[in-house]
Amino acid sequence: MADCVFDGDTSWLSELETALVEECDFGSLRNICKGRPVPEHLRAEVWQICLGTVGKDILSSFDGLYDMEVQGQLREDCKKLVDKLGNEEEDKVSIVSDLETIVTFYCKSRGIKYTPNNGWMDILQVLLAVKMSTSELYNCFYSILNKFIPHGCKKNGKPFNLFRLLLQYHDPQLCSYLDTRRVTPDLYVMSWFNSLFGGVCDLHVCLAMWDVIFQHADPFLILFMALVILVNARETILDTKKQSKEELIESLTSFPQALEAEDIEDFCSLAQYYASKTPQSFRRDYQLAMFGSSVVAQKEADSEFMDSLCLMVSGEELLQANQNHIINEDTVRYFVVDCRPAEQYNTEHLTTAFHLDSNLMLQNPEEFNVAVLALFAAQAQAMTAKSAAAGEHLCFMGSGREEEDQYVNMVVANILQKGKSYVSVAKGGYPAIHNILKATSQNGVADMSQVVSHNGVDSTSNNSGGSGRNKGQGDENSPIRYFSKDLLGKLSVAVKTKSVEMKEKLANYIKNDGSTERHVNSSERTGKRYRNLANVFTIGDDDEGEEVSAEDSEEDQEKEVVSLETWIQKPDVIYSCRCMEFHRSGHKYPSYLLVTLSHLYVLREIPSRKGMAHIQARRALGTIVKITSKKKQPTLITFKYGSHEDDKFHITDAHSFNIPTASDATRVIKQQIMKVLDALES
Repeated sequence: MADCVFDGDTSWLSELETALVEECDFGSLRNICKGRPVPEHLRAEVWQICLGTVGKDILSSFDGLYDMEVQGQLREDCKKLVDKLGNEEEDKVSIVSDLETIVTFYCKSRGIKYTPNNGWMDILQVLLAVKMSTSELYNCFYSILNKFIPHGCKKNGKPFNLFRLLLQYHDPQLCSYLDTRRVTPDLYVMSWFNSLFGGVCDLHVCLAMWDVIFQHADPFLILFMALVILVNARETILDTKKQSKEELIESLTSFPQALEAEDIEDFCSLAQYYASKTPQSFRRDYQLAMFGSSVVAQKEADSEFMDSLCLMVSGEELLQANQNHIINEDTVRYFVVDCRPAEQYNTEHLTTAFHLDSNLMLQNPEEFNVAVLALFAAQAQAMTAKSAAAGEHLCFMGSGREEEDQYVNMVVANILQKGKSYVSVAKGGYPAIHNILKATSQNGVADMSQVVSHNGVDSTSNNSGGSGRNKGQGDENSPIRYFSKDLLGKLSVAVKTKSVEMKEKLANYIKNDGSTERHVNSSERTGKRYRNLANVFTIGDDDEGEEVSAEDSEEDQEKEVVSLETWIQKPDVIYSCRCMEFHRSGHKYPSYLLVTLSHLYVLREIPSRKGMAHIQARRALGTIVKITSKKKQPTLITFKYGSHEDDKFHITDAHSFNIPTASDATRVIKQQIMKVLDALES
């Protein structure tokens, strides 16, 4: 079987041969090859130009000492690889020595430890199929590891977090299915990423694939290649409900084996297509964390994006994408959904932004569902009319403040639950957009042509803003016209009215006087509560609405370990106390109760690690529907979580504690819940 297949036009091959003789640069080579596999006899030269290793002799500085702690393990792995290749016996010793030299020098020069099954042997196996000297082999090995293999190819590593976000962006249904089966990307794409598919694809397929990958010089391309494989097999994957988790993982891992050399050009072109239909902000956000050479830079980039609900779009990309009013199918255009409170939106907003107050989801779910339907209708109509607001991709925008944007995340989770693809969040919210416009001002005057402002003057025209009507509401191309001013006004009034009602009810039914257990009267059960944040954030949760025990379900989960002193001293902690947590099994656990601006945390002490604790539970304050205590034992407090629906309490779980300062704890918690509602009302 040939290692690559060419179409009828082979005129470029002679052009390539001539260019190589003339020692062409990477740009010229790429213009000639145009992302096509190359002939076997030219591959070594082509790869070295693509990888930037021509004329280098780094291996000559090796000190010749084979004295690593794991030297024996490395030598054994090299022997196993050579045995698989089937070389003549007299050649095996020499090849093993070369491989051991390459890996030993790489580890020692980089200050890292060799670990088995890290993909290196698979990479070397592919490189050995290309006729190169040992020095050239080392240079290519070094370049591949540093340019194309992402850092953090380990359980729950950065590459797999990003890959899941990309899968969710393009196929949320498939992503949700795998999440439900608890099949995380690290379980099946690990060997794809750490070996550049060298450990799973046929050798001839891998050679042709590397031809194309090196020409594109895009380290993120491998993620989109993996995405194409999954999306192409989506029906097969969704039809695995009867398979065990282990069988599903085995099937997923083996999918690249179906690729053939003839497929590579189309396969890589399709991967590029998916890359072009994806917000590009993630490249800048993840570049240092996944491919940066500085360890410090990698750690700094780690934390910000590991817990993202979905892909984030920078303000620069959002503004630039929507500046061009010509709709082009090959570019990403955004339908912007402004989720800030009505007062902020009315003060200033993008002219093409659709307003969907995220507070509606909490205060009036029925109105929220109507608003979401209006959103989809407005998006479809804008696409049909090819208006300035048109965009197939949804980008949700908040206020840039965590206490408000947590509700934006709830809205985004709800949209993802509906199986909507192309969903993202504007990084930094509206303030980031405003700051960009100010930073790009000319002669001290910002270009606010994309903004409607009511800070006394409408920035999009010379008319006064006092009439209460803005350009966005009257512009034929604006989506705001699909959501009438009257309806916006009615919803705003409904939100504020509902907030006041809930606040009054909360003051009554969350009550603990330290003497008796109090239940809610039927007359108080009005309105609906949609505060169960844990359920909202679980996309495609099969157990939604069922009564479960947090204590039982949490035992199977991996707990985060934190420092007690650090957490108690966090600036957002407004109250903390030591307590005894009671499990329904009868066991008692020394713990700490922490109250922040928005959450209740339970930190369970770890007996074997002084000063350390597990985060046993984290509960949004809005999910607490009752706090009760016994008359004979007032320090025994029970927090009940859930929602208030259909004139009944829907209790989903509960926690019981013996708190010496019970009255203080409940008072602080109730006060903070009231503040949360006050913030929503304002």
